[in-house]
Amino acid sequence: MDWTMFFVVTTFALYIGIAIWAKAGSTDDFYVAGHDVHPTVNGMATAADWMSAASFLSMAGLIAFLGYGGSVYLMGWTGGYVLLAVLLAPFLREFGKFTVPDFVGDRYYSNAARLIAVLCALFVSFTYIAGQMKGVGVAFSSFLGVDFNLGILIGMGIVFVYATFGGMKGVTYTQVAQYCVLIFAYTVPAIFMSMIITGNPIPQLGFIGNAAGEDVAMLDKLNKTVTDLGFLEYTSTNKSMFDVFAITGALMFGTAGLPHVIIRFFTVSSAKNARVSAGWALVFIALLYTTAPAVGAFARINFIDSVNEATYIQDGVDYEAEAAAIAADGGKPVPQWYKTWEKTGLLSYDDKNGDGIMQYRGPNAPDGIENEVVPNRDIFVLANPQIANLPGWVIGLVVAGGLAAALSTAAGLLMVISSAVSHDLCRRTFFPEMNDSTELLVARFAAAGAVVAAGLLGIFAGQLGFVAQVVAFAFGLAAASLFPIIFLGIFWKRMNKEGAIASMVFGLVSTFAYIYYFKFGGGTPDQYLFGVSPEGIGFVFMWAAGALGIVTALVTAPPPQDIQDLVEDIRVPGTRQPHGEADAGMAPMPAE
Repeated sequence: MDWTMFFVVTTFALYIGIAIWAKAGSTDDFYVAGHDVHPTVNGMATAADWMSAASFLSMAGLIAFLGYGGSVYLMGWTGGYVLLAVLLAPFLREFGKFTVPDFVGDRYYSNAARLIAVLCALFVSFTYIAGQMKGVGVAFSSFLGVDFNLGILIGMGIVFVYATFGGMKGVTYTQVAQYCVLIFAYTVPAIFMSMIITGNPIPQLGFIGNAAGEDVAMLDKLNKTVTDLGFLEYTSTNKSMFDVFAITGALMFGTAGLPHVIIRFFTVSSAKNARVSAGWALVFIALLYTTAPAVGAFARINFIDSVNEATYIQDGVDYEAEAAAIAADGGKPVPQWYKTWEKTGLLSYDDKNGDGIMQYRGPNAPDGIENEVVPNRDIFVLANPQIANLPGWVIGLVVAGGLAAALSTAAGLLMVISSAVSHDLCRRTFFPEMNDSTELLVARFAAAGAVVAAGLLGIFAGQLGFVAQVVAFAFGLAAASLFPIIFLGIFWKRMNKEGAIASMVFGLVSTFAYIYYFKFGGGTPDQYLFGVSPEGIGFVFMWAAGALGIVTALVTAPPPQDIQDLVEDIRVPGTRQPHGEADAGMAPMPAE
């Protein structure tokens, strides 16, 4: 606990100090960090923005317990970032509009389209941020000994300071620090565990190598272990191939429509630097994403070895004395880490046969014993160092890393929400005469209000599912509502405002209704459309929304000629002047 407090307090002080140092003095600083962030620095900040609590806390946990089925998150998010970096980011940067609604409003020459894009961005951002705040609650609830909801409130306070004071300038440099914290926190315990389980200090190689001291592949050993307990093979899945494809697609194309990632490419000085920044971000992201499969496999092995067939020690009993007595009698006591996490409500044990022995089994256990142990997948990156009996400083470091991952993405999302309210709604739509200082004040108030709403959503997110699943819903909404009109707005000059509005409305409403029905409305898996789960339905509706937009555009009037010329121009870097007048408070984009 001492190490945990040290790392958490130290990193929080660092974040707040950076925010004070980088306090935004203009809307240019607040929204896009003055357009002067170095591409390498921006790549690191983008990686932190991108690698949320879902990546740090939940993805490895899902891979640990779903095996191959959990790899959809890894494949979808990795492929999605490549798609965004190559296909959309440079052209959006060339267009010169730093928010998605601003791009939509100008590209589709319509305030109505802008307002609908704002609504889509807010839906996506608030759904995404709910998962981040849930991750903050998970981290705080165990290691600081506070209630889950109180943990979220503490996280809200920290984000409030550096998002409202520093704006995008403060958030950018804070995210650089958070990346350093989270990547170190993720890889150090992975190296320890790889050495213990495989004898190889490189987790990526240990994952595909042999178990330590044995002439058998680590994955083969894991497959045998889980099938002996009645689970599916680790390297297989019970999801249909189309559902796996749909979830991967929703995560990929949803990435390309995420406003908080897109806005990061406007903090650099040109479209060329946006490409360089995207390349650096991919390098920084790869450090974690190539480690995650190994972390997931090691977590599953450690959990089984640690819990299964252990004698449970009741609360109120002297743990140390009871554990020593059980061990002296040749038994295995329930580990201390389990008792610690059990207090959070994120682990449960039901002694169904009354023997006091913890039976961890799958649905097809050969011995016919029922499962008695139910773990929450979100805890396993945080719990891994404890399960593996790693040093206390490693445990504290991992907690700080998990909080860094959640807070960095939450801050990026808050900037999207703030800019949508202050810039797209107020200055660009309802109050065009608003001056720069007033807009900055509104932006700060909007960020503060968004922090409060985010905390409430984080508390509510506990009912939705695991962090990665909550975040997957945001990606589905982005894929169906925003990706089609961004893609068509760049690559098809015939796309018009009527098509964009029809596409966004259909994509948002259909995807949200499907998710709501199957999560809260009583829908059952046998009713899934084409067998696609709520996590993947955004991919299906994305194609339908795009088709509807194209058909609508073809049967209505084409866009004005200047808009069609603009679409031609943005695909040739450095050849266009900023479209129309530069936004108030925003410097025109320099040519490369």
